[in-house]
Amino acid sequence: MIREKKHRLDPEFYIGKKTVSFLACIKNREAVFTNKFIFAIFRNKLLDALDKFNCEALIYLFMPDHLHLILEGVSENSNVIKAINLFKQKSGFWFAQNMCSSKWQKDYYDHIIRSNENLKSHIYKILNNPVRAGLTKHWKDYEYKGSTVYDFNKWS
Repeated sequence: MIREKKHRLDPEFYIGKKTVSFLACIKNREAVFTNKFIFAIFRNKLLDALDKFNCEALIYLFMPDHLHLILEGVSENSNVIKAINLFKQKSGFWFAQNMCSSKWQKDYYDHIIRSNENLKSHIYKILNNPVRAGLTKHWKDYEYKGSTVYDFNKWS
């Protein structure tokens, strides 16, 4: 039996007041997040998962075939890894019920953002993803983004 190489930190590293950047992709890079209806469904599933595990989304940005997130635990019992796992489970079930050919890739990428890293530069890099992809001329014009903490309309 071949075992996958462990690539995730132990679960306790994701508990508490942690800030973690995630990237989750749609299998076969299928363009799924291309309309307001789908975006609203997945945003609501994300917000429900964050609420359950006492987390905030500093940013969520749905590109057509992947999702960028920076999640932050707001208390000692917050759990960002459980929040993203619940979100992927619930949204994966929605895929199975409504878009049978679409699904998430098996895993996702994560990066724990340390206190000495520039958080706003991480957020701006994500905000500019649709610009680099040619989907919009300015990140403010891209509709499929949000935050439970920041009002991006006030950002320059």
